[in-house]
Amino acid sequence: MTKLRYLLLAAALLFSGTVFALDLNQAKSQGLVGEQPNGYLGVVKATPEAVELVSDINDKRRAAYERIAKQNGITLEQVANLAGQKAIEKTPGGEYVKTPTGQWVEK
Repeated sequence: MTKLRYLLLAAALLFSGTVFALDLNQAKSQGLVGEQPNGYLGVVKATPEAVELVSDINDKRRAAYERIAKQNGITLEQVANLAGQKAIEKTPGGEYVKTPTGQWVEK
């Protein structure tokens, strides 16, 4: 019985990060993060999880934007701005977006 308890405890600890990790859809629906005109995700309400999520996603976005820019002979900024415009257009009501003047607004 003791070995079983240790295995269950180990499994619980192993998967606890996954269970409690914040995903993008949750963060957006909770008003923690939002889309920005520059193509990157921004923190609306700072929590450690939201800040970590934004950093991780923005690193991945930047890498994708760099690839697209290189493939198309355009700048990273051009790709990011176009992506930001599209992301804001696709953002559903109730989620946050940043205006060009820097204000977070609920769409």
